[in-house]
Amino acid sequence: MKKLGAILLLTLFVFSCASQPDDIGAIYVSPAAYSSYDCSQVETALRTKNTRLSQLYSKLKDEADADAWQTGVGLFLFWPTLFFLEGNDGPEAEEYRRLKGEVTALQEVATQKKCGFD
Repeated sequence: MKKLGAILLLTLFVFSCASQPDDIGAIYVSPAAYSSYDCSQVETALRTKNTRLSQLYSKLKDEADADAWQTGVGLFLFWPTLFFLEGNDGPEAEEYRRLKGEVTALQEVATQKKCGFD
């Protein structure tokens, strides 16, 4: 019974860690939302959104790496550190999902309009 409790506790902590940004999927955004954009507007929007994506990627990566490090320390050295895990994905992860979807939609519009950049 003690082993089962330990396994459940370990599972809870492992799955409450922040996700790596590479594992975060995109939310579908219809390219129709950007169909009225000309190539210049698409390029500007892509540049802006990609800059923000890069910022969020770095922040989410740091959070996920910190959670993984804390989990490792907690499991092997000092289990009370597991209580200090921030855990789960926050609003930045949701923004990251949305932006990934918007970038995909903008790239589709750029391809449809033959804008000549990616």
